[in-house]
Order: sequence, then structure tokens, then C-alpha cells
Amino acid sequence: MRGVSEQIEIRTDPAAPSADSAVVRDALGVGVAVGLSGFAFGVTSAGSGLGLLQTCALSLLVFTGASQFALVGALAAGGNPFTAAAGAFFLGVRNAFYGLRLSGLLGLPRAVRPLAAQWVIDETSAVALAQPDRRTARLGFTVTGVTLYVLWNLTTLIGALGASALGDTDAWGLDAAGPAVFLALLAPMLSGAVERAVAALGVLLVLLAQPVLPAGVPVLVAALAAPVVLTVRGRMARGTEPGERR
Repeated sequence: MRGVSEQIEIRTDPAAPSADSAVVRDALGVGVAVGLSGFAFGVTSAGSGLGLLQTCALSLLVFTGASQFALVGALAAGGNPFTAAAGAFFLGVRNAFYGLRLSGLLGLPRAVRPLAAQWVIDETSAVALAQPDRRTARLGFTVTGVTLYVLWNLTTLIGALGASALGDTDAWGLDAAGPAVFLALLAPMLSGAVERAVAALGVLLVLLAQPVLPAGVPVLVAALAAPVVLTVRGRMARGTEPGERR
């Protein structure tokens, strides 16, 4: 008979429960804070002329936050519906890149991926990518997704129903709530020179295009910032290679 020292030990990690509670706390904080801004979207969407069902359908089916604000903002400014939709679409393309990164990190079963894709947004990606391992990443993604989806749609409904009671929605400045949340999430990601250059050029392009182009188009123009900065950076890198003739 083997000795006690040779027997298999079952070890537990006492830090796991505290780590899980920290992830849940952070995920709930992000979900609640951002989910409440769905009220601003509901009010803004109703003020732009969309009906209650249209407003709620955008939150239920599209669920992209900043893209939703871009769409209703362009419509409220008198933009063409196709141009407004195109601007919102290109702004939402970033979620596809989040999905590529999260697919390997979360490792979800194939049957679950179509449902999880609905929750691939800035907030869920930020929480999941901040975790040290797959288990906590899944936990953070799920808690953030559930909390944010439920609250965002609930407050969208409340905002759309209460829009008439608020009167002039422009006077409240609620249309700035969505972009403000998006910028707050984006700012910590601008850690490198390239990221800051893309953001600065994008802002400059929007400011230059806003007075002369129809509503919704400046967002499309700002998308040119990334390829321009990357092209310039590539040429500068090639120009500084050792031994290259000038």
C-alpha cells in the first residue's frame, strides 16, 4: 500500500472565489453604468422621429450603443436614411474585430457562438480581455452581457415612452450620452503613438467634414484616419531601415 505522501492530493485555490467576486463586481458596475444610458438613446431616438417599436427594435436587434446613437443622430440632423445607416454600419464594424479576438479567448461551443455574438460590444470585450484566464473571461463577458442587454433595452423602452414628457430633447443634451460613454471606454486604449494619431486625425476629419458634408457622411470620412496613419507609419519605417538609399 502506498504511503500517504504518494497519494493524490486534491487542491483547491482559495483565491478563486474572491477572484470571481471581483470579476462579477466589475462586470456589474460596467453593465449598470452603461445600461442606464439606454434611457438617453430611447429619448433621442423618439426625438429623431422613430416610433416606439422602431426604437426598441434597434436596441433589441442591433445593440451596438454608439452606432445606434450615430444612426438616430444623423436622422435627427436631416440626413439620408441610407447614409445614416452606412455610418452606423461602419462604426459597428469594430465589433467584428472584437469577435475575432474573443473567439479564441472565450472558446465557446459552436451552438452558443451565434447568441454570444449579439453581446460582442465595447463593454463586454473590455471586461473579458482584462481577465487573466478563460474562466474569468467567460464570467466577465456573460455577466456584463446579461446586465447590459437587459438594462439597455429596459431603459430604452422607458426613455422612448417618456420622451414626450421631457419636451425638447436637444435642450437636455442627451444625444451626447452615448458618444461620451464610447469615448470613456476608448480613451484608455489610446496607449500608443499610432492609436493617438488615428484618434486625433479622425477628430480632425470629422470637424472639417461636418460643415460641408451631409449628416452621417463625416463618420465615414473619419474612417480614413486609420489607413492614412498606418500608411505614413509604414513609409517612415521603411525610410529609416539601415542601409536603405534615400
